[in-house]
Amino acid sequence: MEVDTLDRRIVHALRTDGRAGWREIGAVLGISDQTVARRYRRLRENAGVRVVGIPNPIRLGYEMWTLRLHTAPDRAIPLAEALARRGDTGWVSLFSGGTEITCQVRIPAHADREALLLQRLPRTPGLISVSAHCLIHQYVGGAVGPDLRDDALTPAEIAALTPPDGPQPQDIPPSPLALTPADEALLEALGRDGRAGYTELAAATGWPESTVRRRMRELRRSGALYYDVEVRPLVFGFSAAVMLWLTVAPARLAAVGAALAGHEEVVFAAATTGATNLMATVICRDMAAFYRYLTERVSGLDGVDRVESTPLLRHVKQLGPAVPSM
Repeated sequence: MEVDTLDRRIVHALRTDGRAGWREIGAVLGISDQTVARRYRRLRENAGVRVVGIPNPIRLGYEMWTLRLHTAPDRAIPLAEALARRGDTGWVSLFSGGTEITCQVRIPAHADREALLLQRLPRTPGLISVSAHCLIHQYVGGAVGPDLRDDALTPAEIAALTPPDGPQPQDIPPSPLALTPADEALLEALGRDGRAGYTELAAATGWPESTVRRRMRELRRSGALYYDVEVRPLVFGFSAAVMLWLTVAPARLAAVGAALAGHEEVVFAAATTGATNLMATVICRDMAAFYRYLTERVSGLDGVDRVESTPLLRHVKQLGPAVPSM
């Protein structure tokens, strides 16, 4: 499928406010609401585009861990699919010739880390090694900063679509927000479809629609809930997605992380524990562009001692629950 300028403008609008109405988006873009709805359906069906409601682990008191698992080639896909079915995994991806799986796991702070991270791993004879890296600071990605490639809208259009119920400093609690079982059901439903209707969400939670609307506003204003758009980079012309594992001098870690956050090629970057102390997801047009990025931009960062790169083969789970491959 080919995407055009209007498709990109609609995706940018949805990144700005994932639950903006079709009429609202159409008014800002100068097209009809029917056109917006039709384009979104086409993008969802043919390009894997979907809006996802995502809980912010920082606001909910979770630790985020990245697991790197090395397997026998014939065991990688079954293990990745098993990990994707877990409710505590944020994303699951296959790297490096199909023998490495990287996934992100969220666990409550001060929980039994070994039990939740390692003992719950699917039992498989093909699992060769596991390393666990705790994310200790996030520089960009998710709830932290926009995708710098989102440039299809003008500043005025972005301002017109920016939701009024976004995170408000006065509404962000000093301690983690406690969720009720109905909150969990709400977030699960929004994880499947961030644009789910209030009737559907009311059925999932057992709340009246008015309560659903109020609670969604509260979660959003407190920063506990945000919306993102899941896409397939290849459809938008980006064929080289690579995970970088960097070893950085501690005194330069903050500066290198901040520099990566300013690179449009970087969609995620975080400081971690482990033998490497900074990880980043880089998306480029092709491997030639990745080579230029690596040699011209990363190589010039003071304090970077070592870089390991692992090319992405495919996402088994991206932002929301896994969906069948198209």
